[in-house]
Order: sequence, then structure tokens, then C-alpha cells
Amino acid sequence: MNNCTLCPNGCKIDKSKNIGSCGTDDKIRIAKFYLHQFEEPIISGKNGSGTVFFCGCSLKCVFCQNYELSRNERGKEISVKELADIFKQLENDGAHNINLVNPTHYSNKIIEALEIYRPNIPVVYNTHGYERLEILEKMNAYVDVYLPDMKYFSPTISTRYTGKENYFKVASRAIEFMVNSKPIIMGNDGLIKQGVIVRHLVLPQCTSDSKKIIDWFSNVKDKAFLNVMSQYTPFGKIDDFPELKRKITRREYDAVMDYAMSKNIDQMFYQKFESADEKYIPKWDY
Repeated sequence: MNNCTLCPNGCKIDKSKNIGSCGTDDKIRIAKFYLHQFEEPIISGKNGSGTVFFCGCSLKCVFCQNYELSRNERGKEISVKELADIFKQLENDGAHNINLVNPTHYSNKIIEALEIYRPNIPVVYNTHGYERLEILEKMNAYVDVYLPDMKYFSPTISTRYTGKENYFKVASRAIEFMVNSKPIIMGNDGLIKQGVIVRHLVLPQCTSDSKKIIDWFSNVKDKAFLNVMSQYTPFGKIDDFPELKRKITRREYDAVMDYAMSKNIDQMFYQKFESADEKYIPKWDY
């Protein structure tokens, strides 16, 4: 943490003294933990996923639906021991898994917490996909299920919305590592115990980019699940991005889904078109 390289930004900031490119220092900050019902069915199950929402972000999409969190504008500081206690509480509450949302820049602290208390339920690494292989290799012994986004194929689009021209190059290598590390294992209860679910959010005017991502995913379609999401809701700081000020159209979503179907992707989830609503954004506790 005195020379932080936890994420591909590689800012090398001394986070004991300054704020890194992720917007955080060397303390853990969370905005909420609870049993979350709105993940994929094989994650949420009946009781819900034991979700911990971490503050800060190493990617910072301009349209982030968790904007206050990703910019570290709110949240509660907790210790490593308190994080371990949260894992135990969620497990005792009946969570089907421990779901670490946006964990990248806290990966070292998360390992410390899991050394204190390792849950007897799967640990889910819920990430934007912009990950260093060296960090994933360290996390891999503690993670059962990877839940990465594959957001952008085009460097032009990823640069426009995140400032990261190399997003696809970095994320594709990271997800290939995940897929090769965690073969799918399903439980008798129909819930995933090990494996990878790749998420892709369809954006306005970006159906051609979505199709390229589906082409890429076709190479690993027998090794992972795909979730094509329709839930884009205008949010964040998008005054300078007029194309993002509307939801996607049904025609856009159907075009992407039809293309995915044509690729014979059997292990796939899709969302009801009505999922694009702010009511699905959690109410933050801290």
C-alpha cells in the first residue's frame, strides 16, 4: 500500500498518506451490506446473496449507477476484523454466498479478512473486469465464483466513458484467467458453487460493440455463463454525453439478444426489459 499497484492504473501512490487513482486511501470503506435479491438466479437463490458494497473504483465509468460509491463520496470506514465479522454475519443470516462488489482496490484487505474468517459458502468476486493478473492470482485461492463485467470492446468507447483505452485488452486477459481457473460447479440446490458469470450491459447506440463482445465470449461459451443486461439507467455525470441520457430501446436489446442466440450460447441469462429502473439501485446505509 506504500506503492500501490493493486489495479491496472498502477498509480504507485502511498495510500497511507494520499488518495490513489481509485479514490481511496489505505482504509476500507463500505456503503452497505445485506442479503441482495437482484443478482442472477444462481447467485441470489431464495435467501439472497450476502453482498458487500465497497467504495471507490479503479475504472469509474461516467454513467455508474453506484456513482456516489465509485467516487467515494459516502461510506463507512471499517477495520479488517469488522469486515470478517460482516462475512460471518451474512453467512449466519442465511446468505447463499459472500458477494464482494467492486473489490479490486481492497483485494489485499479482503485477503486479510478471509484469513480471519473463511465462510463455509462461496466467495464471489464481483468486478468491472479491469484487473491485474498478478492480483487475481493472489485472490484465486480465496474466490469460488468470478462475476466480471465485460463492458467495452472498442478502445474508442472505453476511452470516452472511462479514460481507459486498454480496457478490453486488460479485461479479456483477466476473464480468460478466471474462466481457466474456475470450471463451473453447480450445487444440487441449483446455485453456482464455482465458476464464472460474465456480465455485459447493453448501452445506447452501442449494439455493434455488444455484438463484438458476444463474438469474443463465443470462444469460452462452454466454460462460463453470460448475462446480457438491459438495465442501463441514465445516472452519474453524463451532461457531456448526450447519447447516455436515455435508456436503451427494446429494439437495441432485442438486436443484441438475437445475435447472442445465433451464436448458440446456451449458458445465458437475460433481463426483463423493465429492469432499467432506479428502484433496483440499492439504498445506501452509510
